[in-house]
Amino acid sequence: MKNHGGSIINLGSASWRRKQSGMPLYTTAKAAIEGLTRSLASNFGNDHIRVNTLIPGWVKTDKQIAKWLSPDVAEKTQEAQCIHKALEPIDIAKAALFLASDDSKMMTATTLIIDAGWI
Repeated sequence: MKNHGGSIINLGSASWRRKQSGMPLYTTAKAAIEGLTRSLASNFGNDHIRVNTLIPGWVKTDKQIAKWLSPDVAEKTQEAQCIHKALEPIDIAKAALFLASDDSKMMTATTLIIDAGWI
């Protein structure tokens, strides 16, 4: 990447922004990802390497549905969002493709939140 530039996409979490309890190590680590992103963006900018953080909202994946996303929780989450629809994996994938593409060639040290306005 040093000779050609590129894009690093770190995955953050909405958990620490929502003040989610019960998993302080996870939320601390995910909050630190945003600091790491900004620091690396500064370090790698001269090499045309972009570094950004992507934070997904509550995405309706098979694992989420099986473990945590009951119909009641899904309804409450969607009510708390500005756009009252479930987030699908493709919504996050498209954001990642944007960050990886030349369409975002001047975007670095940034956090992109894809959560339908939940946070």
